[in-house]
Amino acid sequence: MLVKTYASAIYGVDAITITIEVNITDKGIGYSIVGLPDKAVQESLQRIESAVKESKYQMKRLKTVINLAPADIRKEGSAYDLPMAIGILAASGQIPYEKLSDFILMGELSLDGGLHPIKGALPIAIQARKEGYKGIFLPQRNAKEAAIVKGIEVYGVDNLLEVIDFFKEDLILEPYKVDARNDFFTNLEYLEHDFADVRGQENIKRALEIAAAGGHNVILIGPPGAGKTMLAKRLPSILPPLTLHEALETTKIHSVAGKLSDNTGLVFERPFRSPHHTVSDVALVGGGTNPQPGEISLAHHGVLFLDELPEFKRAVLEVMRQPMEERRVTISRAKFTVDYPASFMLIASMNPCPCGFYNHPEKECVCAPGVVQKYLNRVSGPLLDRIDLHVEVTPVKLEELSSNNKSESSKEVRKRVIIARQKQQERLKSQQIHCNAQMNTPLTREICKLSDNCHLLLNKAMERLGLSARAYERILRVSRTIADLEGKDNIEMQHLSEAIQFRSLDRDNWAM
Repeated sequence: MLVKTYASAIYGVDAITITIEVNITDKGIGYSIVGLPDKAVQESLQRIESAVKESKYQMKRLKTVINLAPADIRKEGSAYDLPMAIGILAASGQIPYEKLSDFILMGELSLDGGLHPIKGALPIAIQARKEGYKGIFLPQRNAKEAAIVKGIEVYGVDNLLEVIDFFKEDLILEPYKVDARNDFFTNLEYLEHDFADVRGQENIKRALEIAAAGGHNVILIGPPGAGKTMLAKRLPSILPPLTLHEALETTKIHSVAGKLSDNTGLVFERPFRSPHHTVSDVALVGGGTNPQPGEISLAHHGVLFLDELPEFKRAVLEVMRQPMEERRVTISRAKFTVDYPASFMLIASMNPCPCGFYNHPEKECVCAPGVVQKYLNRVSGPLLDRIDLHVEVTPVKLEELSSNNKSESSKEVRKRVIIARQKQQERLKSQQIHCNAQMNTPLTREICKLSDNCHLLLNKAMERLGLSARAYERILRVSRTIADLEGKDNIEMQHLSEAIQFRSLDRDNWAM
């Protein structure tokens, strides 16, 4: 008897429906799985046999062929256990098969028939709704994540027996209900870190406010203990809250990567990813034998923080250059290509030299001549070209550190950032981009027009400070953001002057 059940395979951050055909005949014995299964899928027969027996049913010793269609797509992982088990039971006549075509089934079976959580429940539910399925069966711990999708019944089950009894109509299951919109807007204002915790460093806070307002990348250069990491961790708290669409995109990526905690719905905070400097290029940008999203995709709509930037391998840093421009990652293999979104803000930190005290107001640098420049050269010019703001961080004075004066909170800063972003979105809505940092060269020249006096100031700065040509457009974009923060329609002298000071690493002889 031939029976079909339906499952899904993850392809990038989307899902593809997989048809599982089970054919059992009495002419021969043995089980076989075809359709490009990997090792985990081939091993599923042992798990299925044990789970079926523990559920008081039988795996009949007849010729059984299981085909995973389409056969030219590689099937990976253990999430096909449940649909194959149900298909075998239906094909052997132990449970009815009439309702199977209405549902997507996914789940890894344990030997006692229990179900373990899977990756990618959200994109699977989205695809199931798109293709008109009535419902989807998932492990209980994935139910809340999938129930975000409206218009499809999501059943969270604990074991194989519950699914069997449902199709035999011996058990009535209630679809999992979740008010994702209410949960999202309830948690929208939650802030784990706050700028109010930081004493002093008002100039650094100002730089991060500008970065947040325009979506600009930032590098913080300063001695150890000056507060670089503390400030970086608070950057997400002043970014505009995620929109519902952004939250859904971010949740899909984290779902595919298996980074969502149990019983988690939508991601409501902007991601903050901080990989260690020993990270590989594949772990950073994504890929691998079975492609997975990397750290830059997990930071989509959020912040990627690279602490001690020169300590990262140069090859690792260089692979970020293209994704930073295109805001997506393309992973190409011989038989397929997948895209992962990667629209993130980069914030990096570094010491100015190996000992950490170059340009320190009190401590003396003990590095040999030329060592400082050699240390800075670990970060390539093309990468620095993509970082808009270079911010020098100085140590906090003792009187500021011990002061009881309250600093401005993240909520207050965020209000200004939101207003500035709204101006940019209104200005750029016809270009399908959302902030100043995403403008290309022609758009930058069109929008960031300067008066004659501003042109003169910028030309003098380029000459006197020895700024590189690559700094020119970055200064224009940052000055446009500063003008947006002040509610000005045109870039003025003070906006341009402030933007120029954030190009310290472009100055000639900075580390001499």
